[in-house]
Amino acid sequence: MADTVQSYQKHARWLPGFHFFVIPVLLVNLVNELRHLWLDPTRHFAWQVIFAAALVGAAFLSRVQALTVQDRVIRLEMRLRLRGILPPDLHQSIDTLTHRQLVALRFASDAEMAEIVRDVLAGKLATSKDIKMRIKNWQADLLRA
Repeated sequence: MADTVQSYQKHARWLPGFHFFVIPVLLVNLVNELRHLWLDPTRHFAWQVIFAAALVGAAFLSRVQALTVQDRVIRLEMRLRLRGILPPDLHQSIDTLTHRQLVALRFASDAEMAEIVRDVLAGKLATSKDIKMRIKNWQADLLRA
């Protein structure tokens, strides 16, 4: 189960089944198939290498797709949240925030959001890391893929 306390230093999400089982097994399989091809260069083993590489690629692409959908949902959620908590003078700027900025802002508390958004719009916080480092009251996001 995920920790209930998050911070910038500890907010990355590791999925043990994916990161510590599926990916290592698929990579070991690919290396093993390369070894077979090296020892006995036949079309059969060449195909096995291609298939093993496709499995590794499929695993990574499935992860990328899940994270892309998650980021789209976060972008929508943050735009709605910002419309509810930002002062009216900042509403017109919500749609100018990039999706990376919106994803980073999700960890900020409502109380500090306006100040951080002003700094982002002023160019004081250029990267996701800068935004996350600026957050004082970290709001955990425990429902991530």
